[in-house]
Amino acid sequence: MDLSSENLIPQVQHSDVGHGRGVYVSTYGCQMNVNDSERMYSLLEMANFTPVASPEQASLIIINSCSVREKPVHKVFSEVGKYRKLKQKNPELKIGVGGCVGQQEKENLMKDQPMIDFVFGTDAIDQLPTMVAQAFAGEHRLVKAQFQHRAPYHVETLVRNPGVSTFVNITKGCDNFCTFCVVPYTRGREKSRPLKHVLQDINELIGRGVKEVTLLGQNVNSYTSDCGADFADLMEKVAQETKIERIRFTTSHPKDFNQKLVDVMYANQPKICEYIHLPFQSGNSRVLETMNRGYSREEYLQKIEMIKKAIPNVVLSTDIIVGFPGETEEEFKDTLSLVQEVGFETIFAFKYSPRPFTKAARFEGQIDEVTKSDRLTRLFEAHDLMARELVKRYEGQTLEILIEAFDEKRGNLSGRSSQNKLVYMPGDASLIGKTMPVKITKAFPAVLRGEILPVQ
Repeated sequence: MDLSSENLIPQVQHSDVGHGRGVYVSTYGCQMNVNDSERMYSLLEMANFTPVASPEQASLIIINSCSVREKPVHKVFSEVGKYRKLKQKNPELKIGVGGCVGQQEKENLMKDQPMIDFVFGTDAIDQLPTMVAQAFAGEHRLVKAQFQHRAPYHVETLVRNPGVSTFVNITKGCDNFCTFCVVPYTRGREKSRPLKHVLQDINELIGRGVKEVTLLGQNVNSYTSDCGADFADLMEKVAQETKIERIRFTTSHPKDFNQKLVDVMYANQPKICEYIHLPFQSGNSRVLETMNRGYSREEYLQKIEMIKKAIPNVVLSTDIIVGFPGETEEEFKDTLSLVQEVGFETIFAFKYSPRPFTKAARFEGQIDEVTKSDRLTRLFEAHDLMARELVKRYEGQTLEILIEAFDEKRGNLSGRSSQNKLVYMPGDASLIGKTMPVKITKAFPAVLRGEILPVQ
């Protein structure tokens, strides 16, 4: 792909700073972080670093971190401490911290963790080869964590081994400022990539054997290209103007989900998968208002009704926060009832965690940990009972499964259906990359098991 001719994408420095040194990237957090780590590896391979399987083999360790909840922040400090012996054994070892914790905790990291050689923010990934070169040249305590608010979002997808299915970033940052969320402070303001760049990326990936792409962004359906195209327009273009076999997207925001989008999804099935992840966070309107989510319980349910009417075969999942400041037992029960009313096959639920810079961290009525844990347990127990019943419908069905991987030890293939169901089945590696009819023999909430049928 030659986007560089437009002078839009920063050029990677093909320096030899790596000299074959090993690099290990420790990654945790959202899919955006996973994608960012792939980018880091690609950039560092261009600088002649070699990816290694463990920190012990590395001359360069990068911790690509998450700060959405409190535990991952603590994990960064703990992980840096574990590398103390490696640093003593190899004084040339360089340690860097990036991701959202790097963006958020840059001063604290430099003050409290003398073993860290450099810290970089989410807007500085493309400067990583230069920072690493400076660190190996003897410069210490490097920090690059400024947001480029006015710079356009022009970034080529860099994936070393994309495989059958991969992510394509289309937006970054967030302008919603939910009162519980640190993302606007760690990822910056919302930006969208030009539509033509996204299409070029996808065509390039198709040429490398990719069959399925997941369009990725903090609020992916708020996408707006410089040409005026919105997210529905982009989805339609990808479906109709590329040869990609399947299209998914995550994560969408209820306030930006509209009739135009669901109509495009329905009109372009089965290429656009009938799976939607639509976080609701709380089932109570007062709590939603305090969260600054931009919709009420009733408005969320209206969106669900619109989606189900346009796409009757839709499969839904969601994100939920329990124990938000001030949440009463009755308000928590509103969350339980909304889960039942919508019929989510999958939920991702978390205890509220106060984050720096966010308004909710300063709210009165913080809920104690015992109550939060109890509510989370009850939510999972209630959903598990419902999910076990919901997935029974798959038993005996034949689903089209895109085969993604082969487990040599077990002799099993794995892949996903267009409903985003992970399916395991006997088979051999020659089927990777093919879409096969699979009869589902057993359904569990998290996975399905099946048998490949002969192709007619």
